[in-house]
Amino acid sequence: MITVPFVYQTAIARNDLFRNPRLVGSWSNGRHSEDWSESPMQTRQGADGCPEFVASVPFHPDQVGRAFSWGVRADGPEGPDRWLIMTEVRDRASDHRVRSFRLESDSAEREQVDRLSVSRWLGAQKHLHNGSALLRFAVWAPNAQDVQVIFGKTWHKDDQQAASPTPLNPPGRANARSVPFIDIFGGYIADNEHGALEGHPALPMTRRPDGVWVSEVSPSEGPFFEDYDHRPYMFRVVRDDGSVVYRTDIHSRCQIGGGTFNPNGAPYHERPLILEGTRSCSVIVDPDTITREDQISTSPERIWPEQFVSADTFWNGLERPRRRDRLTYPGRVEDLVIYELHMGALGFGRIDPFSGQPAPGTLDDAVRLLDHLVDLGVNAVELLPLSEFGGGGANWGYATSHYYAIEYAGGGRDSFKHFIREAHRRGLAVIMDVVYNHYVHDANRAQWMYDTTRHDRNCYYWYEGGTGDDPAFDAAVAPDRRGQGGYVDNLSTGFAPRYYEELVRKTFISSAVALVEEFHIDGFRVDQTTSIHGYNVRHADGRRVDDANIFGAKLLREFGRTLKAIRPDIILMAEDHSEWDALTTSHDQGGMGFDARWYADFYHHLIGDTDKGSDYAKLLKVAGLGTNEPLAMGYFAGALAASGTKRVVYHESHDEAGNGHGTARTLTVAVNGAPLIGETRRWAERRARCVCGLAMLSAGTPMFLFGEEVGASKPFLYNAVLENREDLFALRDGPGAHLFAFYTDLIRLRLDPANPALRSRHINVLHSHDVNRVLAFHRASDGQEFLVIANLNDHPFEQGYAIEHGAISSGDWREVFNSDSQNYDGWNVGNFGATIPSPHGRFEAVLPAAGFVVFQKESP
Repeated sequence: MITVPFVYQTAIARNDLFRNPRLVGSWSNGRHSEDWSESPMQTRQGADGCPEFVASVPFHPDQVGRAFSWGVRADGPEGPDRWLIMTEVRDRASDHRVRSFRLESDSAEREQVDRLSVSRWLGAQKHLHNGSALLRFAVWAPNAQDVQVIFGKTWHKDDQQAASPTPLNPPGRANARSVPFIDIFGGYIADNEHGALEGHPALPMTRRPDGVWVSEVSPSEGPFFEDYDHRPYMFRVVRDDGSVVYRTDIHSRCQIGGGTFNPNGAPYHERPLILEGTRSCSVIVDPDTITREDQISTSPERIWPEQFVSADTFWNGLERPRRRDRLTYPGRVEDLVIYELHMGALGFGRIDPFSGQPAPGTLDDAVRLLDHLVDLGVNAVELLPLSEFGGGGANWGYATSHYYAIEYAGGGRDSFKHFIREAHRRGLAVIMDVVYNHYVHDANRAQWMYDTTRHDRNCYYWYEGGTGDDPAFDAAVAPDRRGQGGYVDNLSTGFAPRYYEELVRKTFISSAVALVEEFHIDGFRVDQTTSIHGYNVRHADGRRVDDANIFGAKLLREFGRTLKAIRPDIILMAEDHSEWDALTTSHDQGGMGFDARWYADFYHHLIGDTDKGSDYAKLLKVAGLGTNEPLAMGYFAGALAASGTKRVVYHESHDEAGNGHGTARTLTVAVNGAPLIGETRRWAERRARCVCGLAMLSAGTPMFLFGEEVGASKPFLYNAVLENREDLFALRDGPGAHLFAFYTDLIRLRLDPANPALRSRHINVLHSHDVNRVLAFHRASDGQEFLVIANLNDHPFEQGYAIEHGAISSGDWREVFNSDSQNYDGWNVGNFGATIPSPHGRFEAVLPAAGFVVFQKESP
């Protein structure tokens, strides 16, 4: 008999995640069978310190050459008897999820392995053996002739003048000197290996059949993890043509550098903080420890390495976010009011002490903003991407290079964990933007040509055809772009990833798993998913690449399926501009499993300061002209009605505040760019309150961009974040005080636990009138009813405005909110909390100019 070992690795430290594991396969009594058999698996601690499930199956020798399929079932967070194979087969026509192998005479010597996540497999990882923590490296470089690990050095400023700078030695955390980071130099290995740790041999690696290179470990000789904790390293890769290059670890947990300087392979003698983090050294980090609270800092003077506590101690006793005064996560996506935040735009007045130039905000600044968010009343904060993106933290972050590392300019991975813990202590959920539709634009030393010089073998990028297939294209472009015609564009800002490679998809998904498990993140917003499943075309000629769309859809299904399997209450949102129903269909029904999609058309109808055509309402833009001409209220009514179909709606987001034609904040659009002074500002705020109310009281999940609540007016440009930075605290205490009061009251109204109707998916648009600029809609749930009437006319209806509709039930309706209240510096036109009857479906109320009123049906 040939006994084959099977292993299922969770790569998740939780011991109670899955129970009752069973191996299921296409065999019976040692022979192939169409009737799959099932047998229990044993649970043990894997070398990564996480639970794994093992079983062995004997096969008859006469089965050699036969192909078998297998999988694992277990009881888990989603319920009993769940299928744990998350990866789909490499078949464009199938979404089946099985693992397969062909029985060979030596199969007993080769484990059949499936991994829920590779977050503790690829990269620099602890390898546990008899109580010792060894250090093992693994990197996917399928085209390489050879791969080795090269360790970097850091040295004191005082040592820089020496002929041979002295590295911090020994490099172990326990023995390392606590020296200020300001006084440490290095962190970069040049093309001539300047910056490598002298006297330390390169660590050899061995290629596996799947193209993963793995270093050897020895229980007696190491290398031991403690001796290398926080040591910089890179991979020396001999590419397929024999050329030698130095590459970062795509799965590294930390990249040295928070600046913008690229040495371009030359020797480097300056501070690591100046380096561009996407190209500098990767750093060995223990995922099971976190920097002590008294040592966490984002300033240049932080110590290296810090002192740590265990992850269990750090998170101990911290429940998921809850607050008594308003509904908070966990719960339905409808129960959220989301505050979109860019860390780099905070820290107003922050100056880099070395350059004297403005410095971007950090996670320290984000922590200081949390109490402001509590006062505001939101219950979720969505952060623009924080995975390593380089650029010193000053750009938006939508060009990720290393998905497991947190942008060092903002404080790095442990600062992010402290931010999340502080948010949770205040009852705030934390959602993070992630980008899987392209990589960092200049990915030298990262994804670009990692182990090859041939475009068609560029393992992280999708390539259609062979190098040299496009002579006409190559003749028309610059020499450095020749051969690029086969890459795939998808309306993002870079070439499409190679979605058909399982390890490319696993890189994205496993990094999200690590954020959930190691960082306690509460949700994700996935950037431009339409680029992943719908927009892919060949770079040379614009021809559709359907396979890229098909395998991109596999990524999205695997992403949703994996995250829901380990955390069913995780919030998953997609920026998706299609109407693809599968996106928000549960994964049990073959869908992507997202809870909601961003609804950009809602913005274009409501605000409209972009280059969209006349088929969009553009309510605020047209109202801001001050001509009082008819508005396309009917167009917006359609978008409002659609908000109940699992949508995230917003009256301002980062894209619209900084990407569109004539980009501007809401206040500026509201008065067509006129100076925000005197009565002009009052009109701007009045109209801004109205459009905010239409989003906040819709049936979608409301979100808005940071600063809207205090009247930020400068555009949020992706390449001018610091130039347009505003002091949110000064705005709140000054000219934005009335807006802040309005936002606070409106959010409280929506999130009040007593108001389920305002968070339901039910919405019924009862009335829209283009000339009068009036729109009314009905919200209902659990026997509760609200009526919202908005008027974007520049004149009030002080004698009353009548609406008739069969959905307005007879009874008394009490005014519970008026956007024109004097508390918000309004003109106080309204119904003053009066109760108004609605006989036979007719309702009449006073409407303020450029405002809205909310009525609640009183109990009989």
